[in-house]
Amino acid sequence: MTSISALSVAPEIYPLVKTGGLADVAGALPRALAAEHVAMRTLCPGYHPVLAALKKTEAIARFDDLFGGPARLLSGRAGGLDLFVLDAPHLYERDGGPYVGPDGRDYGDNAFRFAALAKVGAALGQGLVEGYSPEVVHAHDWQAGLTAAYLHYSGKPRPGVVTTVHNLAFQGQFPAEVFGKLGLPPQAFSIEGVEYYGGVGFLKAGLQLSDRITTVSPTYAEEIQQSHAGMGLDGLLRARAGELFGILNGIDVEVWNPETDPMIAAPFSRKKLGQRAENKKALQARMGLTHAPDRLLVGVVSRLSWQKGLDLLLACLPLLDEINAQLVLLGTGDPAFEAAFQDAAQHHQGRIAAHFGYEESLAHLIQAGADVILVPSRFEPCGLTQLCAMRYGAVPVVARVGGLADTIVDANEMALEANCATGVQFTPVSAEALAGALRRCAKLHARPATWRKIQANGMKTDVSWTHPARHYAGLYREIALAGDTPA
Repeated sequence: MTSISALSVAPEIYPLVKTGGLADVAGALPRALAAEHVAMRTLCPGYHPVLAALKKTEAIARFDDLFGGPARLLSGRAGGLDLFVLDAPHLYERDGGPYVGPDGRDYGDNAFRFAALAKVGAALGQGLVEGYSPEVVHAHDWQAGLTAAYLHYSGKPRPGVVTTVHNLAFQGQFPAEVFGKLGLPPQAFSIEGVEYYGGVGFLKAGLQLSDRITTVSPTYAEEIQQSHAGMGLDGLLRARAGELFGILNGIDVEVWNPETDPMIAAPFSRKKLGQRAENKKALQARMGLTHAPDRLLVGVVSRLSWQKGLDLLLACLPLLDEINAQLVLLGTGDPAFEAAFQDAAQHHQGRIAAHFGYEESLAHLIQAGADVILVPSRFEPCGLTQLCAMRYGAVPVVARVGGLADTIVDANEMALEANCATGVQFTPVSAEALAGALRRCAKLHARPATWRKIQANGMKTDVSWTHPARHYAGLYREIALAGDTPA
């Protein structure tokens, strides 16, 4: 098989900086692609954690004025990944997170922070660094969306371009006034280019100008072509349906491996499922829950937002007493949700516990110790939480949307009879339907032999990057060196 060179342009990458599933994908995909003879390097912003982790750094390019200040392009390795890092202190040296400040608000210059990332990504794609000529550039989400525009309007031969939508809700929309500072030609500000409802649309540009568009599950790819889920972009996506592909995410099965995971209390496997009980005991102790080996323990690892359906869970909290269940929650997000879950934990000590923020070790312990992992999202492009749950013998209870619908086989009677059930789905996405799913789950949990079969089915499901990587590699080969020379 012929080797191919690819450049990934990503605003975050695990294990260096992470706010969501995009980072997991950006970190895992290069490793998985190696088996498909794809050599991928990743360009990411020079946030402090990234710069601190870099090894054997070399400055390979300099910019006197990159959207308001000098910058360097560094080459090095970190986290087992080959990286290009855009070291631009005026853009990325911040006290807050990658996208928002300590006050929780978007940085006012986000348009230029990520235009810089895209512009340098495009330059790398067109030979900025001697000896490096990727045949494909893979841009992730709105933050890298302008990569396709800079390549398209360069007037030079270019590599093939893939833009991946991890969540269509985040589109990178900015006022028209920013356009004159982006360094794009006047003709780019059109409906065929970056113009979007009178402003500049970073993600829209990527969807319009890339050779291929991918999103992270087949069902989500269908959903976003419909008006109810397309968020204003459904018309464009329908027009480009022939170039739109839904490819399920995988997870890094070396990081998420219950047999070797150093962050859980006791290792276990599908054949030694009894040892999993030690993790439930440890989770209950760590979170101040009553030690109750037989009580259904529901886990949530999630951003706390309306999208994730956390208001539906709040409405169902009284049900926990009815089904004799406990709840442990890990997440951060909407202050109103944090306050509501904090109040619930204070009034139901021993039964409900919450930790606000993100802690990787606790996320692993919840997957290893909870009986159920709940994902009641109103929309979910793919979801990684339910994949980790299956790997760790936690039964996913999920809304029947997006990638949740694609990855979980509902434990209906036919699936139970065929021994292929891996979780519980519910629809519509409402508090009533969620309550019904939790009641159904409690009844299944009361049948230990049936429950163990559902756990085992999940644990033997291939949730790795093997098949997704093969699909991405095939797309790359189709578009390698597209060689466009647009007017």
